[in-house]
Amino acid sequence: MVVVLVFLTGCTDGAKLVQEQANGGVVIYPFKDGQGSLLSAFRKDALAIITEKCGGRPYDIVREGETKGRARVVNPIEGQEEVIRERRWGIQFQCK
Repeated sequence: MVVVLVFLTGCTDGAKLVQEQANGGVVIYPFKDGQGSLLSAFRKDALAIITEKCGGRPYDIVREGETKGRARVVNPIEGQEEVIRERRWGIQFQCK
């Protein structure tokens, strides 16, 4: 049950457009250590956000790489705390 709780709370945030400009922006998404950023299920969501922002037009990925993640403290069992570190990947894009 603890594993399910940690799994469900770890998946609360998906891909997000965090910086928007007239012709581009930055999208971030979480990824797991063993999986890597390219195989993350959220990468497809991030690319869909980019496609939507560009109105279906082509786009260039200007830069991508690991960005600031976050750490959360969970208390699945009273008296025991666990710090979960979430890694995030960022994609800066420019619509053509």
